[in-house]
Parts: sequence; structure tokens; C-alpha cells
Amino acid sequence: MKICVAQIQSIGGDISSNLDKHRQLIHLATAYKADAVFFPELSLTGYEPALAEASAVNPDDVNLDDFQKISDSNKITIGFGMPTKTAAGVRISMIILQPDRERQIYSKQQLHSDEFPYFVAGEKQLILTVAGKKIAPAICYESLQAEHSAHADQLGAELYVASVAKSQEGINKAMVHYPAVAKKFSMPVLMSNCLGYCDNFESVGQSAVWTKQGDLAEQLDDKLEGILVFDTETKEVNKQTL
Repeated sequence: MKICVAQIQSIGGDISSNLDKHRQLIHLATAYKADAVFFPELSLTGYEPALAEASAVNPDDVNLDDFQKISDSNKITIGFGMPTKTAAGVRISMIILQPDRERQIYSKQQLHSDEFPYFVAGEKQLILTVAGKKIAPAICYESLQAEHSAHADQLGAELYVASVAKSQEGINKAMVHYPAVAKKFSMPVLMSNCLGYCDNFESVGQSAVWTKQGDLAEQLDDKLEGILVFDTETKEVNKQTL
């Protein structure tokens, strides 16, 4: 299969503009015949916790149906970040659309303490199946906690996708932790980070792919939006920037 991570600079709270940019990057992914594309944490709103309640959607919001049409027509799984409304409160979620299938939601299970005033935690790990491969999504803070990847491995995950919003300090930690996860569980790790100002920090991109041996296969820089497309069979990575 070909699995893609996208690097995007979202505009805080401007969902309309962010939708357009998502479409651009999905189009790039389909040009490489990607089976799936995943975006950074809260990619449709930008990582802005203070805006989350006002911008949160119901998981079945019809305004997201356009992405389902893109998924269906291009036979591509799409995972993008959005705050979602639940009875318990607002969650940091990845909304996942698969061709001709019901919409799925994965919500961040382990929150950073800074997020407690704005969000409630998700309750269950999701394992996606795409082109016969099992994929475990992870969202930012939890992806740096050892028990999260260990649980994903126990559930049979074959690929680990971290959807994040990270500063340079966070990326420095990721560059140590993710290759260790890949090597320990013999499981490729892909990280999708955003660019630009987020909440009270600067997100610095550097989205990356690590092989199951823990080797860095390819990485984007800290300035340009783009995609990385990893072929799980040939181990090749294609890089394309906007």
C-alpha cells in the first residue's frame, strides 16, 4: 500500500480556507496513487484550544460530506483533525473517511495538562484497515507515551501514524522516540506535523517517515507544505511540496 502524511499550515479558525488547502494536498496524494492520507492534529481548525468549543462539529456533520465524495471517487482513506462534540465534552479528534464506508472517529485518549480546560479524553484505540494493512492513529502528546504504541502493537497494528502539532522542542523528542518505537515493534512510523503559529507556540513541520528498522526514510523541512508518500512494499518514499 501507499500511505501518505501531509504537512499543512492551517489558519486558526478559518475552516473554509483550511478546507481548500486540504483539497490541494489530497489531490497531490492521489497523484501518487496513495491509499491513505493523514493530516496534523486539529488540521481543519488549526491547533487553537481556545477556539475548539466554538468550532467543534458533530461527528456526522453533513458539511464534511464533500470529503466523503473525494474519498469515494479517488478510493483513498482520509484522516483529518477536527474538534468534535460529544455528550462528555469536546474532544481532539481525527475524522476518518474511507471509500464507500461509514465515517469513523478517533479521539485523543491522553491529553496534555494544558488541554484539560478545553477538552475531554477519548475512550478507545482505533485500528484502521487500509489495503490489507492495520494502521494505528495517534494524536500528538499520547504518541510520545510508551504505553500508547505498546497498546497499538498488542492490537495488531502494522503502521503507526502520529498526527501532531509540535514545536521544535517536541520535534526533538519525536526524533528520538518514534524511531525507537519503529525498531521496538518492527512497525513503520509516520508523523504529520503542521507549520506556523499554534496557540502559544510555533509549529515547525519536519514531518517524517521511519522504516520498521527505525531508520529515517524521508523528511519534509520546517518551511514548506507538502506530502510524504511511503510505499510499504518497496520502502520508497516520494516527497512533494506545494
